[in-house]
Amino acid sequence: MLVLEDVNVYYGAIHALKGISLEVNQGEIVTLIGSNGAGKSTSLKTISGLLRPKDGKVMFKGADLASIAPQTIVAQGISQVPEGRRVFANMTVIENLELGAYLRKDKSGIKEDMKRVYELFPRLLERKNQLSGTLSGGEQQMLAMGRALMSKPQLLLLDEPSMGLAPILVKQIFSIIKEINASGTTILLVEQNAHMALSIANRAYVLETGKIVLSGDAKQLAASEEVRKAYLGG
Repeated sequence: MLVLEDVNVYYGAIHALKGISLEVNQGEIVTLIGSNGAGKSTSLKTISGLLRPKDGKVMFKGADLASIAPQTIVAQGISQVPEGRRVFANMTVIENLELGAYLRKDKSGIKEDMKRVYELFPRLLERKNQLSGTLSGGEQQMLAMGRALMSKPQLLLLDEPSMGLAPILVKQIFSIIKEINASGTTILLVEQNAHMALSIANRAYVLETGKIVLSGDAKQLAASEEVRKAYLGG
């Protein structure tokens, strides 16, 4: 479904992604793990068109995304949940969700998806008329995910969904990620909590300073001594 081929990305003079290649197949959960500054978020921003590769290919279902505007990429079926959630604080929960569907014209489909989001995140239904800025961190994460789902993505990009959340909420968010995937949405997950990420992913890529240093089956990587020492605390 998604292929990155020898992608190089720069921030000014800084070489942030150094020839990375990866693929995500339909129906999978694939995770990118690595320490801070390894290039994980940069990879997602490049896929969603917020950053442009200097060279290399970003292909989605056979089409090159390298020169397409971010809103067109959303229309083609890729939606991103940004790091830090980025909800629109002065808008209500329901307004944030409606904004997620701004490119869509199918009113009945939008209504169905709103219902589905409320089923996944019952807390959002309770808070639907509340200003988003007054929600807790966990509720804002749920809203950011719900808003992305309202664009009806085929591929959902998740950037650090567990950041700053209490352990009990982290478990809940990851269980919902599995549910979203089980209902047909392919997921590319960037996550510092490598243990949780590897526990739900099919495959994983390990990034270090802008390069992919390891890749393979998520369970095998979780069991590898190299990964355990570097990312799983022993």
